[in-house]
Amino acid sequence: MKRFIHLFIFICLVAFQAEAQLYNNCTTPAAEQVMLGMYDPASYAATTVINDPNTMCAGLNSRVSPDTLHAYLDILKSFHNRNSGSDTSSTVRGFGAARNWVFSRFQDISTQNENRLIPSFLEFDTGICSINRHKDVFAVLPGTDTTDKSVIIIEGHMDSRCTDLCDTACVAQGMEDNGSGTALVIELARVMSKYSYNHTIIFLLTTAEEQGLLGAQAFASYVNRHGIKVKAVMNNDVIGGVICGHTSSPPSCPGYEAIDSTQVRLFSNGGFNSFHKGLSRYIKLEYKEMLRPIVSVPMTVSIMTPEDRTGRGGDHIPFRAMGYTAMRFTSANEAGNADVSSGSYIDRQHTSSDSIGVDINGDGVMDTFFVDFNYLARNTVINGNAAGMIGISPQVPDFTLTTTPGNLVITITQHTEYLNYRVGVRSTTNDWDSVYTFTGSLTDNIQVDTGGKYIVSVASVDDKGVESLFSREQMVTALPTNGIAPLSQQPRNIELLQNKPNPADEVTNISVLVNSAISYKDAYISIRDLAGKEVSRSKIELNNGVNEIQYDHGYNMSGTFIYTLFIDGKAIESRRMVFTN
Repeated sequence: MKRFIHLFIFICLVAFQAEAQLYNNCTTPAAEQVMLGMYDPASYAATTVINDPNTMCAGLNSRVSPDTLHAYLDILKSFHNRNSGSDTSSTVRGFGAARNWVFSRFQDISTQNENRLIPSFLEFDTGICSINRHKDVFAVLPGTDTTDKSVIIIEGHMDSRCTDLCDTACVAQGMEDNGSGTALVIELARVMSKYSYNHTIIFLLTTAEEQGLLGAQAFASYVNRHGIKVKAVMNNDVIGGVICGHTSSPPSCPGYEAIDSTQVRLFSNGGFNSFHKGLSRYIKLEYKEMLRPIVSVPMTVSIMTPEDRTGRGGDHIPFRAMGYTAMRFTSANEAGNADVSSGSYIDRQHTSSDSIGVDINGDGVMDTFFVDFNYLARNTVINGNAAGMIGISPQVPDFTLTTTPGNLVITITQHTEYLNYRVGVRSTTNDWDSVYTFTGSLTDNIQVDTGGKYIVSVASVDDKGVESLFSREQMVTALPTNGIAPLSQQPRNIELLQNKPNPADEVTNISVLVNSAISYKDAYISIRDLAGKEVSRSKIELNNGVNEIQYDHGYNMSGTFIYTLFIDGKAIESRRMVFTN
């Protein structure tokens, strides 16, 4: 319960600080002009333009270096404490020294790449731990085409903490949380600056995530106030550790000291027609089709149902709250649930134990590493490949969706200039069941199983084989091959849909489809166990189209449950759902 209270306080702080941030300023005018799309791309053009998708993908895979990531972490730990309220004047200690080092690193990367990368700070005023002025640090890689001015943001928070939220004296190396994400962003700035992307890419490291996502809130407010268009936000937080703690925030790892170095989790908001989930599916698709055939260690990319771990929040949330498409990368395993107020808490996260590793025998050499540099490198490549493909991707199309017996009929209606399109079809999970490609036509028929509801989205494909982000989703009930649906499949005015995913682990989405407007006073979803005991009741709005609630059953809780839609006290329809460990 304490973690839920903390999250509520964080959300309130974000809302309050959004009003309180009166000063919010980019320190480098050229960076601002590029983010606005008000620049001449020729001024930042590479002498040798590398923009072939396969070349860039292979280059990322070969050039992202575990040793370089390790070196970044060694430097980050040397600042002793990166709390957002720590020393800002010292050159060797505190958050000020850390952000200045990152800024200088961005400058070095720019020098090595024909001065194409533009470093900057975002200054903002708000009271955090007795300091009123704070700085995010970021670098801008200008796009080669200003026709579509939308930018891509790769981010992580740079601040760290111990048990006390404003303790600036403790050792707070913050290697997993979030030196790992910081090193990832810097490394992608280094590697990706060699290549040329149509869209501008921003490499962002924020402050004050630990005090309520305030650095991300400041940057999201800045881009919103200036009308900077954002195509995608990819947040990286706790992204390099592979060891499960005594505790971890659900959906969680299996048990203390369990190791997982081949899975990464993608968290994002929403269910049906969520562009955030669509971004996560795109990231996984690009990994599966471009990277997996060439990597030495295959990864499992897991699309999670909730926006973040239970009771927790990350820097993607302020962007999502302002209407930008955003998601979060997080390690499969996590060393702690951050409940430092608990007297029994002994894990590393949010303590001085969040170090790069330990010297077990006292010989001055690390014997055990808590951050796995090879794992961090693999996650870095997945990030960079997805951001790069978005950076050179074509326009997102739109479409109509109809059915004929045994078929889904897709017709492209917007951005019809491409020769190829892809269709993502899903039914019971957060991921696509299949992704189809059709060529040389604006209409395609996809044969489907008899009956059932299908959720469909589409993407354009350019002449280099790069997909756009996928469009909005549409839902349709497929007709059987004889064209006559059983009574149970006949469209009704109100339909309680099968929850997704099902079976579920911890969280699932429950949806109600309203085919035409209804008049009602009260509607809710009741969830009961098989003995008939009500375990949850949630209000739901019933507007035209698909209406969703998210039900959090709890991690490691299993069983079969019945969920029922009630409208004005009357039970309308019930379905079963299953939770598994």
